[in-house]
Amino acid sequence: MSTFYVVATPIGNLEDITLRALRILKEVDLILGEDTRVTKRLLEHYQINKPLLSFHQHSDERKIREIMEHVAKGENIALVTDSGTPNVSDPGGKLVNRIIDNRLIENQINIVTIPGPSALTALISVAGIDLHEFLFLGFLPHKKGRQTLIKKIIASDIPVIVYESVHRVEKFLNELEKFGLGSDRQLIVGRELTKMFETIYRGNLKQIKDQLTKDQIRGEFVIIIDHAS
Repeated sequence: MSTFYVVATPIGNLEDITLRALRILKEVDLILGEDTRVTKRLLEHYQINKPLLSFHQHSDERKIREIMEHVAKGENIALVTDSGTPNVSDPGGKLVNRIIDNRLIENQINIVTIPGPSALTALISVAGIDLHEFLFLGFLPHKKGRQTLIKKIIASDIPVIVYESVHRVEKFLNELEKFGLGSDRQLIVGRELTKMFETIYRGNLKQIKDQLTKDQIRGEFVIIIDHAS
């Protein structure tokens, strides 16, 4: 019986990988990477030499069939993303779903999680606010439905967590201001988590915007919007 591993990899600092993850990556027959160039750098750092195949948000049905052929051969496969835990704001879920739904191999393959780094949990761990429950929205859509979600964030009575890119973080903060996020709402913003320029900003919307204006904006952001006090 073969095994399909979903393996978490570092979100920045290459030391943030579990011993179990390294062992699995050394043992599998094939590794699926979001961007094989990124995955290759990680593997070379740990002197792991394994066949690589790309799987990302633009992978079509033909690529899924190719992967399923490897599964049918009984190969052990590891799925990784460029950083963090696969299937958290990541397209790997459709591949896992295909494996689950494929009745031909239903009883011939195990699906195993190899947990580890996640930008979401990394910021939660140092947020310093009550997060026993929260709403996670991942990356917001660029256009359709975006305003609806912004309004949902502002109206939420529990903290909301989103991911945002360097190209849209200012737009997102301006949208929060435009739709009336109150000055009593605290934000915690993580930038470049675990990397050289890691920064965590804390304050209300105006304070966060002022802090970001002073710094060179780079990298991806995790943003927590606390509920109204």
